[in-house]
Amino acid sequence: MVFTQVNDYCDRQSGSEVKENHSKNRVSNSRSHPWKTFDVKHEAFREPTMSNSSSNYPEKKSPENGYLTIDSDPEKTNQISAADPEFLELEAFLPTLASQLPDAPGMEQLNAWKQALGWLSTLRQASRVLMAAIAPETFRVTYANDYFCRFFGLSSTSTGFLHQEITLFDLFSNLEEAKVRQWYRRHLLYQFLRQRYAIDCHKPGYIDESITLSVNSVLYPEPRLIKFWLNSQGLKVSVAEQLTDKLSKLSNFLPSSVTPEKIIADQLSDAEQLESLMKKLNLDHYRVKGFLLWEAFDVTVEQQMQQVIQRLTGRESILRPEGFRQLDREMRSLFLADKTLFLSAEQDPARLFSETEFQELSVISYSLEFLQGSHFQKAADSNQICQIPDLRLDAPTECDRQLLESGVRSLLLIPLVIGISHNYENYDENHQQPMGLVVLTSSQPNHFNQGDLHNAKQLISPFTAALRQALQQRTTSFNNIHPSVEARFLQEAERRSWGLPPEPIVFKNVYPLYGISDIRGSSQERNRAIQKDLLAQYGLGIKIVEAVCEYQNSDLVQQLRLDLLEQIEHLKEGITVDSEVTATEYLQNNLEIYFDYFAECGIPAAEAVQAYTEACANEHQCVYQARARYDEAVNQINQCLRETWESWQEKMQKIIPHYCDIECTDGIDHMIYVGKSIHGDFCLFHLRSLRYEQLKAVCDCARTAFKIQQDYDTQLKLTHLVLVQDTSIDIFHDEKTERLFDVGGTRDTRYEIVKKRIDKGVDQRSQERITQPGMLTLVYSTNKEWEEYQKYLCYLSREGWVEPKIQSGNVEPLQGVTGLKFARVRVLP
Repeated sequence: MVFTQVNDYCDRQSGSEVKENHSKNRVSNSRSHPWKTFDVKHEAFREPTMSNSSSNYPEKKSPENGYLTIDSDPEKTNQISAADPEFLELEAFLPTLASQLPDAPGMEQLNAWKQALGWLSTLRQASRVLMAAIAPETFRVTYANDYFCRFFGLSSTSTGFLHQEITLFDLFSNLEEAKVRQWYRRHLLYQFLRQRYAIDCHKPGYIDESITLSVNSVLYPEPRLIKFWLNSQGLKVSVAEQLTDKLSKLSNFLPSSVTPEKIIADQLSDAEQLESLMKKLNLDHYRVKGFLLWEAFDVTVEQQMQQVIQRLTGRESILRPEGFRQLDREMRSLFLADKTLFLSAEQDPARLFSETEFQELSVISYSLEFLQGSHFQKAADSNQICQIPDLRLDAPTECDRQLLESGVRSLLLIPLVIGISHNYENYDENHQQPMGLVVLTSSQPNHFNQGDLHNAKQLISPFTAALRQALQQRTTSFNNIHPSVEARFLQEAERRSWGLPPEPIVFKNVYPLYGISDIRGSSQERNRAIQKDLLAQYGLGIKIVEAVCEYQNSDLVQQLRLDLLEQIEHLKEGITVDSEVTATEYLQNNLEIYFDYFAECGIPAAEAVQAYTEACANEHQCVYQARARYDEAVNQINQCLRETWESWQEKMQKIIPHYCDIECTDGIDHMIYVGKSIHGDFCLFHLRSLRYEQLKAVCDCARTAFKIQQDYDTQLKLTHLVLVQDTSIDIFHDEKTERLFDVGGTRDTRYEIVKKRIDKGVDQRSQERITQPGMLTLVYSTNKEWEEYQKYLCYLSREGWVEPKIQSGNVEPLQGVTGLKFARVRVLP
């Protein structure tokens, strides 16, 4: 374009000599214009038609018919080569021209143009944007910057002109020609309306529309994703002279009510109306000069990042073999790596997973000792992305040297951790559980750069979310897992996701702390509530039968009345375990089946039936008033006890993370397991601290019970017991049972037996229950256990939790268990 400006400037200079010399230069230098000019008349607004030739372009018309064609003769296309003898370099051309200019401002203008051309040359050679000048209608690439030529493997002159006859459709085999030509026609319409009728409008959406395609490049081993735009500002669209009058007014082709502004608002923004407008304008004859600017960016990395993130956040587990293979392909493509590995290092031995040609993944085990000091271990410990430029220069351990011997030269390590929250309000931080490393390898040294580090950092959160989701998908059989042992269950789920056989989930040498706050006589209280409801319901039934007997003399109804009275006498004597079910079924089968008939036996009988029905109108379909009051009282007690215990659990978890399970029935019982296999920092101080806090928590539950009795006027009373054991046990998860943990071994089984039966234990001497309302009872086996807990009782008394007086004795031998002793103290309100 600068050459055109030079030519125009020279035309304005005086003197025929200048003009003559400039005319000569114009002939020789017009070919070096970096943007070629085309003067074409064509049918761009008509749908392309296919001729018998191999060309896919519209059928060419002869000049006699009013159309011009694009001449593809190389001798007439003004292409130029650096070897052309007529070609003048800029440095030689400008001084020659400047010597012919009469004034200094002309020279200053030429220097300014020279500087501008220098910048343009730098942009052409160094820009990472793909740019090309495209001939209208033929879409032939006539000029391209250096990166475009290198990307597609094209040869060009020093000024960017191409020797080859190449079109966009040659470069993009998957580019829909019809779609591009329609896109081009719309650009022409927009420029025609803007240039011909001076319609100043906002650009319609299709002007800034882009297309993203996959294309092969000689610079990369895999296809690249290219996002490109067409820029039509370099086109000048005009109407043929014979049509100037006909097209002088746009309103000639539009309804009288339609204004140019209305066109912009409606027709240019709607595809169907756009096509209709082009037909109305009938722009078959027009002249177009200039070029289309084709601009593109390589968006492969951005698209690959989106694909990886979508893979990680999708529903398919990345821990399944097929999901891992797909992720491996996408990661290798994004980082141009040789291989993607996953190192699971949360337990000993660590396992390295990689893709194979078989259905299952390759799994190699390494001891944590073997990994000590390796790049793997350093990345996991630092929780930072690590780049190892060259293992040949930095392989300090045998692990690193084995990688080097296998052909790996550079590494990119992405550590992954999962936050294991403890679900307690006072915790400020999540416990970070290391899960492993994503490892990318390359056989080339210094392969991974800062861009790779940036992309890896962006993938940490998706990877962590995907790993947690995948592990949770694999724990469908592990419900209500306590945070303290969650990591081990997630670890086992991860193992199974790789197709490995199940391993038992075992925690060895843990100390049990068991306690219970039980509602004394809850079974008797519930039986009394059942009895009261059944007597009330049978009383309503008797009223129905008596009303029917007064209405009519029926021997059958009389016998039914006697049966009901007999059932009532049995209920008054007491109820058995099955009375709640059998007594209700008796009424359903022997009384309620006649309600339709009894309701027609006079008004008193109908009213009695209605009263019975209303009394049983609940989810239990029976009289349930006394039992409802009992259930409400028990639920209230359980809720208050649970809230009290959970408030203490928050404090106890701060001492050392431990497993705690709570079960609420007629009262609340808790089971605590603590040990080094659950938390590595465990020590004797933690154990004794938890034991003392457990006793304080149970005393607080006793005080809660006192308050419930006062506030809710209930006769239900609670007893409290703690089972002492100074020896450790092993626990394991059995998927065949509903419990999360069972105990293993004969020694450990004894503890479970004692735990189930001890609340019913009695004093061997007095034969009274060892647990008493309002008192804390300790059950132990050895003098060593008593010496420790005797100190705790002294501390409790000192703090005002219990009375100093201690009652003690031996427990009556239980089935299979002997030698137990007890001590109890009264809890102070």
